[in-house]
Amino acid sequence: MEKVYLSDSGPKVSKAIYSFWRWENEKMADPKRAEEILNLCLDLGINTFDFGDTSEKLETEKIVNSVLRGKELNRKDIVVFAKCGIRELPSGKPYFDNSKNYLLDSVDKFLNDLQTEYLDIFLLNGFDYTANPEETALVLQQIIHTKKAKHIGIANFTVDQHKLLAKHLSVPIVTSHIELNLLDTSPIRDGRIDFIKEQYAKPLVWSPLAGGEILEGGSEQAIKLRKSLKAVAKKHDANLEQMAVAWLIGLGVLPIIGSLNLERIKNVATATDIVLSKEDWYDIYYASLTK
Repeated sequence: MEKVYLSDSGPKVSKAIYSFWRWENEKMADPKRAEEILNLCLDLGINTFDFGDTSEKLETEKIVNSVLRGKELNRKDIVVFAKCGIRELPSGKPYFDNSKNYLLDSVDKFLNDLQTEYLDIFLLNGFDYTANPEETALVLQQIIHTKKAKHIGIANFTVDQHKLLAKHLSVPIVTSHIELNLLDTSPIRDGRIDFIKEQYAKPLVWSPLAGGEILEGGSEQAIKLRKSLKAVAKKHDANLEQMAVAWLIGLGVLPIIGSLNLERIKNVATATDIVLSKEDWYDIYYASLTK
């Protein structure tokens, strides 16, 4: 798989990134299954891995680290993202926490569990409405200056939140993770995609298949979309999953894979090499719209 620069100042990453966020939802804690998934990712050329807030209960980092260490990989050949900022109230509802102690403790825990000296990118996941953005920026800069992370990124920010944090930072935000797929193309129209590109960065998108709705959803929108995807897929001898991801690649974004299904991981990864014509790209885009 081709490796690309994430931004003008960020690291080089695989065109598809594997994230462990769904392991928590599916209670995945089987080392053997973890090894199968990681072996496939490495075989496909995926060298970029994304860890998140919800992995602590399952000790995902420790499981993944154990598998990767067994392969005796060189640390510089692996790109590690880690993000935090979302916590859980006793009621089960999420809340954002950009406080200094929480962020610094989270970084230290990632480093300890992954047994690494640094993170390639530390991402602030979600904008804390109660936080002082200047203080948040100082904490993020401290993480960089102490060499616990090489770069700073964000996840699930609006354009205005992105601008506000960037205004107080003396280091660049090298990437932004957003939700984008053919059943939710709002980031194209609300300015998020344009603004991230304006910062000379490649947007990273999670839920590229809308949690499977693109493939199996019963809504009028999903059914209409599948008809268009099937027509284009025939031209490329490909399947619906590959077409949905190839459409994202045509937009200049990088997909984040969250599936535990080996075939689905393979489909998303191999789709990064498919090039759609402008006509096919726009046909699929118009089919994705509800009107």
